[in-house]
Amino acid sequence: MPTVDEQVTVYEAVGGTAFFTGLVDRFYERVETDQLLRPMYPNDLSGAKERLTLFLVQYWGGPTTYSDERGHPRLRMRHNPFAVDSAARDAWLRAMTDALEEAPPAEPVRSAMIEYFERSADFMRNTSDPESTTESSL
Repeated sequence: MPTVDEQVTVYEAVGGTAFFTGLVDRFYERVETDQLLRPMYPNDLSGAKERLTLFLVQYWGGPTTYSDERGHPRLRMRHNPFAVDSAARDAWLRAMTDALEEAPPAEPVRSAMIEYFERSADFMRNTSDPESTTESSL
């Protein structure tokens, strides 16, 4: 469980669930208008919002409601039906980072969250970029 220091989790440092609810709301505001990301989500975003909020709350040291309700996160498996190339990764990361920066937590939490989102976005890539699939003509 990520901590700010030996006694305080990130969840506690940011003030609990309300911080993550706001972050996820701001993230999905961006998803709603993103031409690359929007088709990857259902028409009704309420379930996706709830799941992402619960996941982030749990990951950063809050209640384990996500796992209690859904089991192991299995993020890569859950995202596998969608083609996630570098462009999709960049769009997701930009939306999440912009959402975070709109109401950033204090350091070192801000940096830890950005690093986590970068690693997670990289991990979700499951499709080669179009330009990398073409053969070279030598």
